[in-house]
Amino acid sequence: MYRAVFKRLIDVMVSFMLLLTLFPVMLLVYILLWLVCKDKPLFYQKRVGLHNKPFYLIKFRSMTNQKNADGELLPEKMRLTRLGLFLRRSSLDELPQLFNILSGDMSLIGPRPLYERYLPYYTNEEQIRHSVRPGISGWAQVNGRNAISWDTKLALDVFYVKHLSFKLDCVIAYKTIINILTAKNILADETSTVRYLDKERPYQPTNNY
Repeated sequence: MYRAVFKRLIDVMVSFMLLLTLFPVMLLVYILLWLVCKDKPLFYQKRVGLHNKPFYLIKFRSMTNQKNADGELLPEKMRLTRLGLFLRRSSLDELPQLFNILSGDMSLIGPRPLYERYLPYYTNEEQIRHSVRPGISGWAQVNGRNAISWDTKLALDVFYVKHLSFKLDCVIAYKTIINILTAKNILADETSTVRYLDKERPYQPTNNY
């Protein structure tokens, strides 16, 4: 009953209240980004959601679109602004995803939405991570985030789906708040440590996505 009805109801109510409460903060961040980046403050990126359905994840922009003499984007580390570092460290860059929750693409708690190009690289067991809505925070995020391997991260996602409950969501929400307040497992510059699934794993020819 919680998975089918109440989880979505809680998502809508909590995300709506958070948007009302945090609107002044989000407006301030939006204005500061517009002044600093000289570009659109919001960043849209295609990710995979419930039942492998693609959607556009919304975040506050943390990097500029600076290019080199050949018209190519500079390395991410060079485009990351000081304001962007602060937004990542405080997780404020994630706040626009509250709109993704209201639209039905995401949940407050669930496996993080990943790139569409990763689909052929999951095992069939790992594919069940897409049987629930992706979340702003999840079991893998409060148990290591980018400090753990892909195998461990995806195994934690599978564990979450199989054991999804109100109690587990409350535990994840609590640990998420603690991690944000203590900056635990939150890397200020993830561009220097990011690992891509399609670079670390072989193609899965039997994947039934």
